Amino acid sequence: METKDLKVDLLCLGARVSGVHKGRKAGAGPAAGGMFIFRNTVTNVPTQSWFVSLSPYTVDLENGRYIIKRDGERVTEVRFPAAKFQELKTKDGIPYHKIALLHGRNCVATTTIQTCVYWNTPKRCKFCAIELSLRSGATIAKKKPEQLAEVALAAKKLDHVTHVTLTTGTTATPDKGINHLAETARAIKEATGLPIHAQFEPPEELSMIDILYDSVDTVGIHVESFDRGVLNEVAPCKAEIPFQQFVEAWKRGVKIFGENQVSSYLIAGMGESDESIVEGSRMLAELGVYPFIVPLRPIPDSDMGNEKPPSPDRMRHLYEAVAKILHSTGISWMKNKAGCVRCMACSALSVFE
Repeated sequence: METKDLKVDLLCLGARVSGVHKGRKAGAGPAAGGMFIFRNTVTNVPTQSWFVSLSPYTVDLENGRYIIKRDGERVTEVRFPAAKFQELKTKDGIPYHKIALLHGRNCVATTTIQTCVYWNTPKRCKFCAIELSLRSGATIAKKKPEQLAEVALAAKKLDHVTHVTLTTGTTATPDKGINHLAETARAIKEATGLPIHAQFEPPEELSMIDILYDSVDTVGIHVESFDRGVLNEVAPCKAEIPFQQFVEAWKRGVKIFGENQVSSYLIAGMGESDESIVEGSRMLAELGVYPFIVPLRPIPDSDMGNEKPPSPDRMRHLYEAVAKILHSTGISWMKNKAGCVRCMACSALSVFE
């Protein structure tokens, strides 16, 4: 089985595992999964959602090694990244793993503000689980810049991380959380010198993006879906933002950070057409933005926790179509400096390039 086919299968179907840590349960991104390293790639595999029990894939321990099997047949060996820095605590006793986590092979990632202004409203994104991890005690509400600088430095020294991802819940302030991202990024950059990726909702005042210039290397401005009807249904807060505001934010991002250094998540499996994803990706690529396409990850206890991800065949078709667009426009994950695009764990688009 080719690596790209296995990666897509695992992203969509998950794997049944026992005797292995199953990863974080909730959070702002594709949670309820664990990082699998096999062959030459890393994949964030669903391990806790309802549909995983139906997966033909299992992970079994044989002679001290973990093996991925499909319907009982051996596919390949797998290993799981372990982070030494996550075992430490800050001076005031907060475990590092409540502040930031290892994502993929070599990325340290955190949600700087673990609350979202839309969370307790009808406008919230139904696929998101940002405050569930806070409720469970797995994290803290707001990470201080000095805390994250300390943790990132330890991750660099102990686990050789090479880049940082910062996300945030949207704040009630006009900057949407960008000011705290900038303050945090500056502290991390000063302490570690690592490339940094920051994700935020597009602000009305585009000049707010400029304040990230001196501390951040790449940005993610996520539209989630190009189907406005779907967006209205699953992410009303994003549907309320005029589409042109996204376009202007992407353009501003490319102007500041350069081509390939701006990305946008596109979630497949929420009711949209293939054409909306492919043509939306074309528009992004022509702007110099990387379309980071992921299958829907139904997270337990989220509003979409009972949904089913798209089929592997559909995702393969989408990845093949969009990879051709990337080739023709010169957009590539390999030119990206930091963040989800560089990490590659939650999307298989990179292996189709």
